[in-house]
Amino acid sequence: MQVMPKDKPKLRLVGENGNAFAILARARKALKRAGRSSDVEAFTKEATSGSYDHLLVTCMEWFDVDPDEDE
Repeated sequence: MQVMPKDKPKLRLVGENGNAFAILARARKALKRAGRSSDVEAFTKEATSGSYDHLLVTCMEWFDVDPDEDE
């Protein structure tokens, strides 16, 4: 598992209603907005290497998951 920097981009997961593709797209967009486009491929590979629960855990490792953060 890759250790991520402490300055995690914010990511809002609430409102996606269990849609893994929407969560993945939102996370990739958040990385790009945070100037971390070079991390998109590594994040995507890790996030899609398991179940839906693994996707959520990966998001929580890579992002500051904030229900109040706007898209």
